[in-house]
Amino acid sequence: MSAHPNPNALPGETDFQWDLDTIVARLREVRGQWREGQQRRKEWGGREFPSREVLRDVVSKLCGALFPMRLGPADLRQESEDYYVGHTLDAALNALVHELRLELRYFAVRDGRTHADADRHADRIVRAFAASLPAIRATLDSDVQAAFRGDPAARSVDEVVLCYPGLLAIIHHRLAHAIYQQGAPLVARIVAEIAHSETGIDLHPGASIGGSFFIDHGTGVVVGETTVIGERVRLYQAVTLGAKRFPVGADGGLEKGLPRHPIVEDDVVIYAGATILGRVTIGRGSSIGGNVWLTHSVPAESNITQASSRNELLGD
Repeated sequence: MSAHPNPNALPGETDFQWDLDTIVARLREVRGQWREGQQRRKEWGGREFPSREVLRDVVSKLCGALFPMRLGPADLRQESEDYYVGHTLDAALNALVHELRLELRYFAVRDGRTHADADRHADRIVRAFAASLPAIRATLDSDVQAAFRGDPAARSVDEVVLCYPGLLAIIHHRLAHAIYQQGAPLVARIVAEIAHSETGIDLHPGASIGGSFFIDHGTGVVVGETTVIGERVRLYQAVTLGAKRFPVGADGGLEKGLPRHPIVEDDVVIYAGATILGRVTIGRGSSIGGNVWLTHSVPAESNITQASSRNELLGD
């Protein structure tokens, strides 16, 4: 395998020789060692896992179907709105079911179940997911209104949908969470990470987030898997709702799925740079100040600042 001529070479420039045959052979060897170590099936010839690029297109289509006149095609007219939504949803859902089958087939074989079992499960997930889309849109409308009411710089609800990275992250999260709840965590995580890479906002699809949720600015926000967020909660940039410690199981590995992230009750505001760790509860109506480090529960209507938090630590 020789190097291809470079069509963009400068006059007098000589093509490099990369010794591609050796590199390709060594890469094949390393892949083989990895697959053997992971006990991957040698007879599998096609792609085993969902495609990030396909799912990116699926989510783009779903965004268009949810907000057709704002996130749909530029030439869309209202008289053809329903046709566009139906056509787009059909394409998105058919692509989604294929990606879900890939995920579920992989785990089915590992657990001793058949491809047919996995395919039926994927079909059930997509039917339930499709049926949930009107409710997801209604919840997103409450998120849009929360951003418009909560940000004096917002001139219209349309500006929120078109411009706000927090809203884009929330759209992805609501879609991903619905898939996660139905038992497809890998596809859900990919959908969430697409938004993470585009916005800098990391919302794990397992997190439960109530309506009228507003992320202002948003860069650096992290919300962990077992976080529970109530209604009308507002977060600012660089807020972390994380775990304090990670219990180790008998096999020496980290225990998975344990509740380890905060519970944030209704009407809480958490300002920029605050870090809240562990399975603690932030009581209804509380305000957590900027750059506060918090590892214990606080009652309803608390007003926690750096000074008050420092005093509590000194008192301990």
